[in-house]
Amino acid sequence: MRKKVLVTGGAGFIGSHTIEGLLSTGHYSVRVLDNFSTGHRENIRHLMGNIELVEGDIRDMETVEEAVADMDSIIHLAALPSVPRSVKAPLTSNDVNASGTLKVLSAAHRAGVKRLILASSSSIYGANMAQPKTEDMLPAPVSPYAASKLAAEQYVGVFARTYKMNTLSIRYFNVFGPRQDPNSQYSGVVAKFMTSALAGEPCTIFGDGTQSRDFTYVGNVVSANIAALEATGLHGQPVNVACGERHTVIELLDTITAALGSPVQVIRAPGRTADVLHSLADCTLAAEVLGYRPTVAFAEGVRQTLEWYKTTYTG
Repeated sequence: MRKKVLVTGGAGFIGSHTIEGLLSTGHYSVRVLDNFSTGHRENIRHLMGNIELVEGDIRDMETVEEAVADMDSIIHLAALPSVPRSVKAPLTSNDVNASGTLKVLSAAHRAGVKRLILASSSSIYGANMAQPKTEDMLPAPVSPYAASKLAAEQYVGVFARTYKMNTLSIRYFNVFGPRQDPNSQYSGVVAKFMTSALAGEPCTIFGDGTQSRDFTYVGNVVSANIAALEATGLHGQPVNVACGERHTVIELLDTITAALGSPVQVIRAPGRTADVLHSLADCTLAAEVLGYRPTVAFAEGVRQTLEWYKTTYTG
């Protein structure tokens, strides 16, 4: 008998890949909760015959209660992403990412759901400059987005300790891959660089370009999400999921240029408020708790992603 999994935010970039991964195992039936504010129907159109869709907002308790009913587990991806967006609208970020998570947890507990996996973020490390990032480091968020994700993590821990739910927070590090939306002003740098380069338009580098990230191909986080559904010993702890490698923004652009086989124009712009300069993950704990190992390296992930953007945006 297949286990029932609710994926909140399932129409999003990571969510749609996670659903594909779940269905491909043959072990899970999937329900999706999404309000399509940042996710896209096109991302899950090819899956509609194999999933159940509940359309609505995680801030609406009645909708959440409908979505969690009869579920065995929840992969909670629904969020309002982006550091710059949160700087402009901190209350909305908190309402969705912190209060919304609390509503999902509360409804899940009342419905008897045994397991919840939270999509958290490396941004919670913030101003803590130590590298690599380990889960026992003191969080130092520098943006409302990061603070809201840290609050969500705390609620996940509380529900493990108080209500004995099997919960886990997975701290994603700069996820990229096919279906990442390049059109929003808050889009990730990989999507923006690739679509700009393919269109023959200049790529904008904020700051000096030496800021670095542990860029993580989406297939790696999908494997962690699915592993978390079966892992034992979950008690609300956070784990890092990334590749354990650091690449600068300039290196990213060089890698895209090499894969594209043609030069790319660059525009320089001032650094952005609340941006973290460097981020590198230690994934030792994820290996211990989830058996996690990254299977797609940075350069290969860039190649696969660029091929998708070529097909989708240039035909």
